[in-house]
Amino acid sequence: MDRPAPHLVVVPDAAALAEAGARIWVDSVRHALAARGAFHVALAGGSTPRELHRAVTAQPDLDFAWHRTHVYWSDERAVPPNDPQSNFAMAEESLLSGVPLGPAQVHRMPADADDLDAAARAYSATLARELTPNEHAPPVLDLVWLGLGEDGHIASLFPGSPALHVRDRWVVAVTDSPKPPPRRLTFTRPVLDAARRVAFVVTGRGKADVVRDVLEGPLDPDRLPAQGVRPAPGRLLWLLDEAAASKLMRVRATTTP
Repeated sequence: MDRPAPHLVVVPDAAALAEAGARIWVDSVRHALAARGAFHVALAGGSTPRELHRAVTAQPDLDFAWHRTHVYWSDERAVPPNDPQSNFAMAEESLLSGVPLGPAQVHRMPADADDLDAAARAYSATLARELTPNEHAPPVLDLVWLGLGEDGHIASLFPGSPALHVRDRWVVAVTDSPKPPPRRLTFTRPVLDAARRVAFVVTGRGKADVVRDVLEGPLDPDRLPAQGVRPAPGRLLWLLDEAAASKLMRVRATTTP
């Protein structure tokens, strides 16, 4: 298995990362609207994207684009949408409440449903309706944001999970997440790989070891699921602050006198 060659962007701190991420969002919007007339983006969960979202809402260059923007989620926890653990709740507070998106443009993952398998099928149907030109091709998002867990997980694809090997479904239920809560919905790898751009956003020295392992360590996507994200060449971006990038040899080589 060949290692993908991501574009690496390293900025001084979390504030600079948020601004850089907002510029990536603007660039992706411009390309999508020029090519297809609409912009489809999947948000990451966790707390890291919060400042990025706020930087996006402050971009005057996006004022013309919100009515042609659709928002999705790469994963969600099985909690109500107003729960503090909800990825939707975080995005509602940091992004959705500050921009003019209508209900039909916000595609929340229904991970609070009693039947998670049915919810996964329903969200797959949403993706197919909005994004897939034929029923057998993966949906193609313009931009997918991903965080990175300290164990190398992405979305709710955890090390050793059978979901890592699913190729015939776009969304699956997870019932045994090693991080609480155990029940979740998540994109599968084919959806991530089909995206026109995948952008990892990682901050903090606490992530430096796993960033190094994913980008420079031995290839083992079952142990480090982030290594298994393989969109077409030129579509993979890692946006890091200096603390998160501090153990990368390629960064140290360019900064050492």
